[in-house]
Amino acid sequence: MGQSPLPRHVAIIMDGNGRWAQSRGKLRPAGHIEGVKAVRRIVKASRDLGIEVLTLFAFSQENWKRPPLEVRLLMELLMSTLERELPDLHKNGVRLRVIGEHDGLSDALRARIDEAQRLTDANTTLTLVVAVGYGGQWDIAQAAQKLAARGEALNAEAIERELVTHEWPHPDLLIRTGGEYRISNFMLWQLAYTELYFTDLLWPDADIQLLRDALAWYAGRERRYGNVPAPAPDAG
Repeated sequence: MGQSPLPRHVAIIMDGNGRWAQSRGKLRPAGHIEGVKAVRRIVKASRDLGIEVLTLFAFSQENWKRPPLEVRLLMELLMSTLERELPDLHKNGVRLRVIGEHDGLSDALRARIDEAQRLTDANTTLTLVVAVGYGGQWDIAQAAQKLAARGEALNAEAIERELVTHEWPHPDLLIRTGGEYRISNFMLWQLAYTELYFTDLLWPDADIQLLRDALAWYAGRERRYGNVPAPAPDAG
């Protein structure tokens, strides 16, 4: 079954910030700060390459279990990054969406997220989805809970409509940096037929070459969605 050489939706598990810092004799927050610079590079590269949707796994539900100081620093970094990057994102036509369970976020951060989403709502160059407080199991459970509360049938089509990602196509390509080979409770439903690309590169070192390498690998894949390969044409 053929495919477009360019995925419409790329999702990334951004892994390796802490190890990047430790390998340089720095504290973990230094890796997170460098990771933000990598986000900036990857967003620009995705926009320039014509990708429609870019989803970044920024903070999982499990990350709340990290040391309180690190969690607080990550939330402060998210707030400062929103304030600093939003004007440029808006100017370049990027539509921002932040998904996840946000009860643990401060009122100020939730207000800033809402403001950023309203400001960029009409933008069409690239949709940037940032997953904060997100978990794939939570996403499926919250969809099922909504349906059950309304007395609706729990089938695949109904659950699909209630996922927090319902307005975008499923990821065509998932990239995970940092040398780990797992999806870590990220978009469990949506990744059913996604091509998975793993690299040892640590996230703060990510740049357009990472995307080019992953896209070149993706272009060579044959996505069959459970079907059998198409028969080769007769040589004649």
